[in-house]
Amino acid sequence: MLWVGIVALLAGAACIWVAVRTQRRVHAMMAAETLSVPELLDLAGVAAELAGRPGTFRKVCEVVGQTAPAPVGVLRSDLAGVDCVWHMQRVERRFERRERDDEGRTRTQTHTETVSERTSPHGWALLRDGHTIGVDPGGRHPDPVEQVLDRFDPADRGRGGDRTVGYRNQEWVLRPGVAMYVLGEVDDRDGPLVIRPPQDAGGTFVLSTRTEAELTDSDRRAQRLWARGGAALAVLGLVLTVAGAIS
Repeated sequence: MLWVGIVALLAGAACIWVAVRTQRRVHAMMAAETLSVPELLDLAGVAAELAGRPGTFRKVCEVVGQTAPAPVGVLRSDLAGVDCVWHMQRVERRFERRERDDEGRTRTQTHTETVSERTSPHGWALLRDGHTIGVDPGGRHPDPVEQVLDRFDPADRGRGGDRTVGYRNQEWVLRPGVAMYVLGEVDDRDGPLVIRPPQDAGGTFVLSTRTEAELTDSDRRAQRLWARGGAALAVLGLVLTVAGAIS
């Protein structure tokens, strides 16, 4: 009972941590300014005049617009061949392995391993009112994005004693012209304005095809659920820990 109580306390603490983190994201979205590209260009120009050179501008803000290709042009996804500005693919291997349990009985268990995962190597642009700004996702994935492929290809060949059942091929894309909300840090260190994850540790970065209102509503609901679940687990864990300690 003591160990169950400790596990419940740890789980409760984890839930409360997620609730606090979610609440911070809501506050960050509510506090950030939504700026247009012309406004950002004006601010970058002022920063360059004050510093005597470009490349010093940094501004945490929100930018909204429609996705557009980077200078390299429209991409084509690897598996489904869909025109896009960003894509990600994942291949998983499903295999069977004969394993022995604690009582010495042998049975076949099915497992899954990721064979490969690839994301397009660069960002894209946001277009609004004829003006564009670059988006550097910093290795993060837009959320949510469209899944264009989910296919399982059966197979039957062994590898080191395992029997491969087949491969699951999945692919997600971000098409041109999709409405997007980005909260991050705009800078001009590469020349053109780009919004990317904040340089400061703990800075909030949001990259979503949902609106700010949809994000804040969803986060508030999630925050309440995490907070209530964490409190319930913490109380249960405390009771079980005390009971286990005195028994």
